[in-house]
Amino acid sequence: MTFQEVIGQEEVRERLVQMVSEGRLPHAIMLCGPNGVGKKALATAFGCYLLGNPENPMLKKLEHPDLHFTYPTIKLPSMGSDHQPVSDDFAREWHELMMQGPYFSMDDWMTAIGAENQQAIITAGESDELVRKLSLKSSQGGYKVSIIWLPERMNIACANKLLKLIEEPPSQTVFLMVCEEPDRLLETIRSRVQRIDVKLLPTETIAKALVERRGVDENQAKRIARLANGSWLKALQELQVGTENEQFLDLFINLMRLAYQRKVKELRKWSDTMAAFGREKQKRWLDFFLRMVRESFIFNFKNPELCYMTQQEEDFARNFARFINEANVIPLYDLANRASRDIGQNANAKIVFFDFALQVIVLLIQK
Repeated sequence: MTFQEVIGQEEVRERLVQMVSEGRLPHAIMLCGPNGVGKKALATAFGCYLLGNPENPMLKKLEHPDLHFTYPTIKLPSMGSDHQPVSDDFAREWHELMMQGPYFSMDDWMTAIGAENQQAIITAGESDELVRKLSLKSSQGGYKVSIIWLPERMNIACANKLLKLIEEPPSQTVFLMVCEEPDRLLETIRSRVQRIDVKLLPTETIAKALVERRGVDENQAKRIARLANGSWLKALQELQVGTENEQFLDLFINLMRLAYQRKVKELRKWSDTMAAFGREKQKRWLDFFLRMVRESFIFNFKNPELCYMTQQEEDFARNFARFINEANVIPLYDLANRASRDIGQNANAKIVFFDFALQVIVLLIQK
């Protein structure tokens, strides 16, 4: 993979290359930023850059023996009770997804390994595998590159072992971490890596890439780019026919109508529907809820340039937005964030979403 496959992010790319040219490449770099802005693409392209000729067939296929990927995994029913899942257990699925393009989400990954209803982590077994792999000599006599996707999902045993590996790295080894929630990492790990923040992509960059790389009409590209809010992954999702956004909007509309009418029995059924989703999808819907609350509140200011909604969302907001006001916009935000936290901590989803729906009833009538 080459830097030409990365959407935008020229500033970060130049900084990485300059570190190499000036001979001051740190042994551990952490690329931090929101989902979909190109962190994984940057790390992969830079890893290939460090390993030599980009025309090398092994690099094109991401099969170079000195390029190692680490990512969250799950425990399959077929695995023994003593087996700790490691990345190699899912190497085929990872390679297939990466060859389709490095812009994909955790949910895409969970779907690829058939684990929508589980929470993926990086186990202590993974750090043991890294120690073993990186202790070997480089097959090409150069760097060994370890790309760790979402290190914040390491359990504590893995994090402690990785810390030792970073403190005493094998010769010619470079760690490239791709992180979305750095605050969840051990402070001792954060202090031993060089952090580089990867910013949201400009709307113009996304629109241009949609036109040039996807053949999208210019006007449509501009609208999609605004909706993408700095994320190339979000832009790609908007291009897909029948995206889950339509389902999410239906769930949002149903919740608000039932809450306004105080139909508790129907809200119980609504919460059962939400509970049937996988936890990653539940958290994604809560993110959608937050966006709709925010955009509905802004809609009241009657400035189209400030609103980032699809036509369907705007059609609903036209009559609904007046119910989101200064009295309830922050409490609704807090409510959704608490629910997302609870879901992330494996709370009972039926209880979380039924309580969520009941509190929406109260908040909708605040003026």
